[in-house]
Amino acid sequence: MLKEASLPPCPLYLTSNIFVRVPISEWAQISCVRRQWANVVRGECLWQAALTRTYPCAHQTKRWPGPIPRGMSRRRYTALYVSKRIFALDGEMDEIVGHAYLFLKEQLEFSDMPPTSSILHGTIIDQFIACGKSRDIANELASQIWLAALDNLEDNEHTFLILKRLALEGDVFLPYPYTKSIKVQWKVFEKLFTDFRDCFSHVDYYDVLGCAKNKFQPIPSAWMGY
Repeated sequence: MLKEASLPPCPLYLTSNIFVRVPISEWAQISCVRRQWANVVRGECLWQAALTRTYPCAHQTKRWPGPIPRGMSRRRYTALYVSKRIFALDGEMDEIVGHAYLFLKEQLEFSDMPPTSSILHGTIIDQFIACGKSRDIANELASQIWLAALDNLEDNEHTFLILKRLALEGDVFLPYPYTKSIKVQWKVFEKLFTDFRDCFSHVDYYDVLGCAKNKFQPIPSAWMGY
């Protein structure tokens, strides 16, 4: 590998024009070669170029109301990427869905005490409504985002504790479209009783099972038996 001192400086715009043609999966490796290149990879200029090159419509300025921030180019690129990979969406709502998904997943994964599911769900609903979506569309998309986020959580102790907390939350009456769908509530219990069954203590298992029985009748036989 060439030593850093042996590489002549390269203008930022030229470096960005070269790097944007390299697959993003290789940017981390490139950034290890030289400090200047690492700064380019972390910078706004390169991500803005990648955003415009990969998603040409993204450069069009749009009003972005609502409680979930859109962020800079790297965040926008990630939101569009996950919306196409996970939700296979195209069109004006794909970036909104991506940002809502990232917001929810980060709250569940990285926060020791995330807000209640009602607050998280309400925030997503408010974002869609603020961006002009109908209540029916907002409710359906929010449910899809919850299901996708739950399916893509890491299998670790933190996820188990978050899922257990969601399962044990008391029912709160909220007007439509702020109520979580039955599919989302079912998914929480399903993951607990299948993916995290060995994590339960005796007391926790019967507490969660009791909540499941109050919400669903009948419950699958596979959930029974500690």
